[in-house]
Amino acid sequence: MARFFKFKSVDDLAAESRRLGLDLRFSDDLGPLFRPVRVGPLRVGNALCIQPMEGCDGTPDGRPGELTFRRYRRFGAGGAKLIWGEATAVVEEGRANSRQLLINEQTAPDLERMLRECRQAHRDAFGSEDDLVVGLQLTHSGRYSYRRPLLAFHDPLLDPLTRVDATYPLLDDDSLRALVDAYVAAARLARRIGFDFVDVKQCHRYLLSELLAARTRPGPFGGSLANRTRLARDIITAIRAAVPDLVVATRLNVFDGIPVRKDEGGRMKDEQDKDSRSSDSSFILHPSSFPSAWGTCEDDPFTPDLTEPLWWVGEMARLGVALVNISMGNPYASPHIIRPFEYPPPDGYETPEHPLIGVDRHFRLAAQVQQAFPELPMVGSGYSYLQEFFPLCGAANVRDGRISFVGVGRAALPQPDFARQLRETGRLDRKRVCRTFSYCTALMRAKHNELGQFATGCPPFDKEVYGPIWDEARRPPPANE
Repeated sequence: MARFFKFKSVDDLAAESRRLGLDLRFSDDLGPLFRPVRVGPLRVGNALCIQPMEGCDGTPDGRPGELTFRRYRRFGAGGAKLIWGEATAVVEEGRANSRQLLINEQTAPDLERMLRECRQAHRDAFGSEDDLVVGLQLTHSGRYSYRRPLLAFHDPLLDPLTRVDATYPLLDDDSLRALVDAYVAAARLARRIGFDFVDVKQCHRYLLSELLAARTRPGPFGGSLANRTRLARDIITAIRAAVPDLVVATRLNVFDGIPVRKDEGGRMKDEQDKDSRSSDSSFILHPSSFPSAWGTCEDDPFTPDLTEPLWWVGEMARLGVALVNISMGNPYASPHIIRPFEYPPPDGYETPEHPLIGVDRHFRLAAQVQQAFPELPMVGSGYSYLQEFFPLCGAANVRDGRISFVGVGRAALPQPDFARQLRETGRLDRKRVCRTFSYCTALMRAKHNELGQFATGCPPFDKEVYGPIWDEARRPPPANE
C-alpha cells in the first residue's frame, strides 16, 4: 500500500504540489488566521473554525452525554472563535445513528448546558466570549437514517449501497413539506438556548443534500433546479421569518462525485461497472452519464461542475444566508473526497488518488465559490491531511481571498487547542498532530455494543478516554451478530 506523507518541511510539500500540478499555497505569516471576520451582525474573533464533527456520544434519547460535554469544553477552551456545533436531528426518525443529538423540548436543557459549558471554558481561558460564535447544525439524515432509509429519490449508484431496490418507497411530498415546521421549531429552540446561528445542513448526501441531485424525482421537489432547491429554500425562508435575529448558515456540498468500493484486495471498483478492477488503486472512467450527482459533470463524474452550486449559493445569499461552509463527497460512499486520508478505516479502501489532489480539490472549489461571492463569508475544509503544515496553507488561502475561515475537523480531536498553540508558539504541538490514521472513523463505524454505536474520538492521542473504547470496539462482535 502506497504511503504519501513523507514531508519533512514545507519545501518538501511545496515541491510535491508542483510535481502534481496543484495550487497549494503557503505563508509563514499566520497573521491572516487571527484577524476578526464579520458574519452578518456577528463578529468572529479569528478565522479558525471547529468543523461540525459528531462524537456519537449522546444518549439514546438524543441528549448530549458526558463525553459530549467534555468535547465542547475542550473546543471552547481551544481558541478557535467559530465553533460549528455538530449534526443535530430535527426529528427522531431523521437521526443518523442511535447516539446522534436530537433537538426538542426534552433535550433542550442538556443542549443549553453543552453550550453554557463551552462558553464558560472560553471565558475561563481567554477572559471573555464576546467574539466567540457558536452554532448548531440542523439535520435530517434521509437515506442514512439509522432506523430505516428515508429516500428522496432512487439513486442507481447509492441504492445498492443502502440495500434498497426500486420498489422501496420514497418520502412523499407531504412528508417533505412537514419538515419545514420541524426545522423552524428546531431553530426557535436553538435561539432560545443561545446558539448564535443554525446550519441548514445540505452536505454529504443527507436529505437536503440528496434533494439537490433529485433530477429523477417527480413532483414539486424534483426535476428542475428550482424544484430540487425548493425544500431548503422553504426552510431557510421560514426560519428567517420566524426567528429574524438568528443567523442562518449552511454546510453545502459543491461536488458529490460518485460512490466507489473496494475489491477483495482492498483496491477500488467503480460502482458503475461491477466487474471492473483497478490494479493501481485508481479510478476507472466510464463514458456514460451520471445524472444523480450534484455539482458533478454528467459525462465525467470525476470533474466538478459548479454551475448549479454557484447559482444556489447566490440564491441563498439573497434569502439571507450569512455563512456558507463548503464541503463535498459522501462519508459512506466516497470518504476520500470529504477527508483526504493516508490510512483507511477497516471498512474503507486505499485512497484512489494522491491525498494532496483531494486537498487541492477542496481548496480550489472553495476558492471558486468564495471569489464569486467575496462579501459572503465561507469556511473551507480539507485541511487535516496536511498535518503540521495546515496552518501555513490556511493562512495563505485567507491571505489570498480564497476563503474566509479555515475549518479544522479531525485535527481538532487530538489537539482541540490548536488555535491557542498557533497563537502562542506559531506552530502546532507535533506530539498531538492528527496523522489521519482513521481511528475516529473506525470507531464511528463500529456498532456492536449495547447502545448500537461507539463514541468516537482519537485513541492514539487521547488514550485515557478513547483507548478503552477502542479496545472494546476492536473485539469481534458476538457470532450471532
